Amino acid sequence: MNKYEIRTNTKKLSIINSATVLFKENGFVNVSIKEIATQANVSPVSIYNYFGNKDALVGECVSSIMSEVLDNARQLLYCDMSFKEKISTALTLCSTDISKSFSEYFTTKALSDKIFVNLIIENINEAKFQLFRKYIELGKVEGAICSTLSTDTIMRFIEVISIAESKVDYNTVSNTYIKDIQTLLFYGVIGK
Repeated sequence: MNKYEIRTNTKKLSIINSATVLFKENGFVNVSIKEIATQANVSPVSIYNYFGNKDALVGECVSSIMSEVLDNARQLLYCDMSFKEKISTALTLCSTDISKSFSEYFTTKALSDKIFVNLIIENINEAKFQLFRKYIELGKVEGAICSTLSTDTIMRFIEVISIAESKVDYNTVSNTYIKDIQTLLFYGVIGK
């Protein structure tokens, strides 16, 4: 990596870290590009050059917060366990753990910002759906998922579940609720 790339990456990281701190406390609407630039010690133009807009910057902040959870879920793809165990653990990580980490990380004030919450959900879902697509393909190869179902159809089904799931407060639901949702995903209402 040359000096220019190092400097660029350093600036980007500073912007993401500064934006994350400001969003954590104040949400999306109450934070300006100018405030982020001031805290990151860069010009507002740099933020637009690197990220395009504040919405895209939220995506980068979300990615940095949930990267560890998603990395753990990706690593499960290569673990020596049954597909059902892999997908069940990955779903738990991608729903409960991500939701808990965001509710613990961001203040109540920040999470009362509906625009901010919607941007968070959009970015989380985009990352989760890329991962779920890999799980679906693995499940088809291992014979755990019907190979005649299109991946796109399965993904649309998962999107519907994710919409309902986004309205759940994981601080108040039981593990039984989460297991029931997973059972419905795997087996439907009728069962095996």
